[in-house]
Amino acid sequence: MAGMSPSERRLQKELMSLVKEPPPGVSVDPDIAERNLLHWIIDIRGAAGTLYEGERFQLQFKFSNKYPFDSPEVTFVGQNIPVHPHVYSNGHICLSILTDDWSPALSVQSVCLSIMSMLSSCKEKVSVLNVFFLICDHEIRNIS
Repeated sequence: MAGMSPSERRLQKELMSLVKEPPPGVSVDPDIAERNLLHWIIDIRGAAGTLYEGERFQLQFKFSNKYPFDSPEVTFVGQNIPVHPHVYSNGHICLSILTDDWSPALSVQSVCLSIMSMLSSCKEKVSVLNVFFLICDHEIRNIS
């Protein structure tokens, strides 16, 4: 770890923790992540008993040199982007801990768990755009 920046040292520790004790449904290839500690791809599986059961997704984590003081940029990537009210079709995730509620005490693992929880608590697969149209339709009907 000699010659590593503080953010790289923190990421190295987090990577090793995630490899040794991954949360259920979460996996990362340490060889790929170690090639570039500032860019990870994490695989997640939809939890049993949820709308996303059996589905596989990929999360891309991009870290700045100011991590953990700056939040990582986290998006869904690949062919399978979940249809969810808090996930845009381009993979961007609307989750407060990724922006205003970020804290250096949070980790990659805690972000993964929050995203898994977000997916698991979903009651209906509805895209952000559909939610927008439903709200607009409701407002128009109330005005008429």
